[in-house]
Amino acid sequence: MVKANCCKKIVVKFGGSSLADHERLSKAVTAVVNEAERGTRIAVVVSAMGKTTDVLMSTAKNTSNGKLEKRELDDILSMGERTSVRIFSAALRTNGVKSRYFDPLDDDWPIITDAAFSNANPLLSECKHRITECVLPLVEQGVVPVIAGFVGRTSDGKVTTLGRGGSDTTAFILAEALNADEVVLVTDADGIMTGDPKVVASPRRLPEINVNTLVGLADSGAKFIHAKALKYKPRDINVRVINHAHGDLTKEGTIITGGLATELGVNIAYPSPIAEITVLGNRLSENPLIVSEIVDKAKAHATLLGMSMNTNSAILYVSEEKDIDALFNEAHKTVLNHAEALAMAVKKDLAFLKISGVGLEETHGIIGKISETLRVNSINISGILTIASSILLFIDSNQKENTLQLIRNALRSPQT
Repeated sequence: MVKANCCKKIVVKFGGSSLADHERLSKAVTAVVNEAERGTRIAVVVSAMGKTTDVLMSTAKNTSNGKLEKRELDDILSMGERTSVRIFSAALRTNGVKSRYFDPLDDDWPIITDAAFSNANPLLSECKHRITECVLPLVEQGVVPVIAGFVGRTSDGKVTTLGRGGSDTTAFILAEALNADEVVLVTDADGIMTGDPKVVASPRRLPEINVNTLVGLADSGAKFIHAKALKYKPRDINVRVINHAHGDLTKEGTIITGGLATELGVNIAYPSPIAEITVLGNRLSENPLIVSEIVDKAKAHATLLGMSMNTNSAILYVSEEKDIDALFNEAHKTVLNHAEALAMAVKKDLAFLKISGVGLEETHGIIGKISETLRVNSINISGILTIASSILLFIDSNQKENTLQLIRNALRSPQT
């Protein structure tokens, strides 16, 4: 006898590869049926089957000579998901599970967006209200709602699409509003891997990863989950990424934890003063031993906070600990011991600032805006690094409070 699990509530998203053919679709339906029979309350989000969206995109653009308006294209592209929900919901019902699909033309469609066609932004308060009113009662009654991912609708009834990672976005918004225990993303991988299987051999599955780390991978081109979708991940709801091949929603995968900062902001990234060590040389990058020696010495005497390098120079940013002068002398010995290294310079008493938050990677010109703000206020930037959806700044420590306020004002002001 199957033990009831009436308290558990999950949102399951099936990617296109998980629904690519009859066999995979049947396996996905069976996985939901089995979980429902355990007493779990489930909401399902589905993508278009296989490469349907790509086919629709190519066909639409080629037959219209590329002259389709984005609004028209969104309506066409939505047909992949709108077909999937009908097939999936019907299959659940024929397997004895009560189900109802949601289409963007339904009066109670839950995902309402702005009118930025092809890359629409969900209106979260309206989405939450509609999910609470229209989707949650079904879930609580044991009915499985099947909702088209990637698709939205404006308040005046026009169909939109959410852009990259749109189906994940739909799943995350649903989970937040439903107060789900977990989100399960069913994909064609065993979870989040140490590398892209299409690029590297024998990658391993990560058992767990924080969303702030994962967004750095997404920004670097690894298409595990798009950064745009990750900003909607609920902070207190874990996401489990599993392989469709298992046909079992309880299988292990990668657990994604935490949440991203909700607003662009700036803060002090390290409480103590920072030193900048610059090593100049001739084709320095061709002798990794030099950099390796200095890094090892930096780690022995301080905290290494950042680093940049080009052909003829390397810059390290380190905390100013008690024996910082010893580090300077040890680094200088490395310079003297290698012909490729010519000289070393040090700048002390810097402050380390970090700009981060949701939407940073999509805010065009943000570095220029910050740089110009500091320039007109006569504040010099000693160093700047961009990594993992963050901008790292190193400035004179005596100007850190003024710099913080100037950057906060710049981030709040509208883009021009």
